[in-house]
Amino acid sequence: MKKTILIIDDEPAIRQSMSAIFNDEGYTVICAEDGTQALGLLEKETPDLIFLDIWLPDSDGLKLLPGLKKEHPQVPIIMISGHGTIETAVQATKMGAFDFIEKPLSLDKLVITASNALTISRLQEENVRLKKKYSENRLIGDCKAIDQLREQIRIIAPTDSWVLVVGENGTGKELVAREIHRISSRHERPFIDVNCAAIPDNLIESELFGYEKGAFTGAEKRQKGKFEQSHEGTIFLDEIGDMSLNTQAKILRVLQEKSFTRLGSSKNIPIDVRIIAATNKNLEEEILSGNFRQDLFYRLNVLPIQVPPLRDRREDIHILAESFLTNYHNNHGGTFKHLAPEVITQLKNYHWPGNVRELKNLMERLSIMCAEELVQTSDLPPYLRTGNQSISDTHDNPKWKNLLTSDSLIEAVKEFEKIYLTNKLLQNDWNISKTATQIGATRRNLHRKINALSISQTD
Repeated sequence: MKKTILIIDDEPAIRQSMSAIFNDEGYTVICAEDGTQALGLLEKETPDLIFLDIWLPDSDGLKLLPGLKKEHPQVPIIMISGHGTIETAVQATKMGAFDFIEKPLSLDKLVITASNALTISRLQEENVRLKKKYSENRLIGDCKAIDQLREQIRIIAPTDSWVLVVGENGTGKELVAREIHRISSRHERPFIDVNCAAIPDNLIESELFGYEKGAFTGAEKRQKGKFEQSHEGTIFLDEIGDMSLNTQAKILRVLQEKSFTRLGSSKNIPIDVRIIAATNKNLEEEILSGNFRQDLFYRLNVLPIQVPPLRDRREDIHILAESFLTNYHNNHGGTFKHLAPEVITQLKNYHWPGNVRELKNLMERLSIMCAEELVQTSDLPPYLRTGNQSISDTHDNPKWKNLLTSDSLIEAVKEFEKIYLTNKLLQNDWNISKTATQIGATRRNLHRKINALSISQTD
């Protein structure tokens, strides 16, 4: 995808010569003759690089620079001037300019400096992304199921085929997607994740495909969508089973045509992107129910991967728990926590309906709340101390026994509702909106039920 360069200079000859050289180099060039015109252009589009003249008819480039850096911190700005001094150059770089070039301009130097600025900008952006996304997000475990999963990833990653990752909530589907991207040929390009369940249906199209200024109320400037941001990289469509049929049809068209249009535009934008989708649903059942398109399923299900639930890899629970404790200590400090042997036993006996995510959240809670270095069973929440399992574990669960032996239908229904909703909330990491969507209730009604049944995270 072409990079866009904005040239802000009052001299027509300068704008013309710079436009010609950068057009020849394959860039898209937009020009402004003064600061006012430049700010107007920046409301419509964010360029990848800016050349800014110091002397402008209506402003001083050095006065414009701080505002431009504040509004567009990721965009490198190269200052140009025919009246520059060393002091001016030093001042400009201290204020955030990438470089300073004196007039008369050397076209070769312009091209080299622009290339360096764009390369460094991309590397800085990628470095921030890598530090944030990959510092802790690695597959951890020594069990056979995880070894097999790693081998699948090793085989799949070098290809460019689309992948469908299936697994329960909290099993680590996003980790799998990131690991595929990390060792693929696209690893130097963006990895963009989209939680399809978290974006309202009326906003997901603009989120995925972007929009032009004025496309709808509140669209004050052009916005790139997730597909455009992931060009030459990977886009991860999480919980794709929760996407509406209308949006599914638009995704299918992008996959077929390998292009898209922004909202409010008729221009077709070609796209080169690898798709990794994930779901906690059985899409074949969703197809039979009329909730998922069969043609989209076959497009996505080229390379299926099944992520095992935590209850099927209990031998990894200890190493995962210790890893989460270590990561929390490294990031937040405080007393480093260790788990007593009895605690590890309790953790291995629990059913983990929320899977690895639930375990991670518990370790964070213990890191904060536990006063001593060694975590004891008394520090665990009640549902772990008593050894109660998830409702999906067995009817020997005391909560089920109370329900089944109750003489009151009304009380039994209330007990079942409490068990059912608690389990669903655990599966969704106590995300009220996501749980409400999953069970077909409104967020308000779910809140009312939680309060009426006295459900809390310690249940």
